[in-house]
Amino acid sequence: MDAEVLDRVIPSDLRQRLGRCADLAPVPLTGPLDTPEARAVLAGAELLITGWGCPQLTEDVLAHAPRLRAVVHAAGSVKPVVTDALWDRPGMTVSSAADANAGPVVAFTLAAITFAAKKALPVAARYAGGWPGFTEREGADGRVVGIIGASRIGRRVIAGLRASDAGYRILLTDPYVGQEEAAALGAELVELAELCRRSSVVSVHAPQLPETRGMLGEEMLKLVPDGGVVVNTARGSIVDTEALTRECAAGRLDAFLDVTDPEPLPPDHPLLALPNVLVTPHMAGAQGSEVRRLGQYAVEEAERFARGEELLGKLVREDLARLA
Repeated sequence: MDAEVLDRVIPSDLRQRLGRCADLAPVPLTGPLDTPEARAVLAGAELLITGWGCPQLTEDVLAHAPRLRAVVHAAGSVKPVVTDALWDRPGMTVSSAADANAGPVVAFTLAAITFAAKKALPVAARYAGGWPGFTEREGADGRVVGIIGASRIGRRVIAGLRASDAGYRILLTDPYVGQEEAAALGAELVELAELCRRSSVVSVHAPQLPETRGMLGEEMLKLVPDGGVVVNTARGSIVDTEALTRECAAGRLDAFLDVTDPEPLPPDHPLLALPNVLVTPHMAGAQGSEVRRLGQYAVEEAERFARGEELLGKLVREDLARLA
């Protein structure tokens, strides 16, 4: 991975921890993987810890890593790194620190939903004109929150909402979840259109796939009741940006967007100037001091690998179709 990223995600103390494991001899590998130096390291590598900025593990790269048996990704999505050639290698194990990255996203999303439920953005926009009167204030109690996607983050958001004393009513749409499983999670399973019609807050947690592009488009956004709020901490392409812009510009909907399409938005995009929209720079996931969580998770996976144990973040090829 990139040298600066390596020092942040897997600082020296975590690398020393790897070195104390009898079967591991960590070697930092930064920059391109097609140099003589990189190929010399790859030749003896049994496990790679990858991260943001890591080049793809192509067939050519793998040809120089004959002993490689495991890849542990110290980040969320493995899609930028893995290839068919990697999956095709017999006995290959792929693991992701997505579970470690999920915690900050869940906390960020729950905060956004709380702000959304209390209509914080419209109130903040009017603050210069005086405080809202007592009867004008909004509360979170009893709000209907629609969750699009029972992903690892979506499920933890549902759990967080259920743990709240606000008494949220939770709707869920996910083609891979049945009624009984949804009920066990604490949500009512509905179709997307019904979720939009009934929810005052719609929170997006679906993966970025061809079939999810624009799934929250003009038709669905128009179903969300007046004053509704869209929260997106998943992938920008799932929401039709221009349709959402029109609804927010008209003052009918508000939005909390940590991801956008395109990303980043052009500096003059209307969403950036609307008082009822908060756009943050894809920061819900692990940031700053939080990225150490990813490194620690990856190191613990490497230790499990050295002990011959099953990896907690293990993925299979078939999972990719449903992952971010």
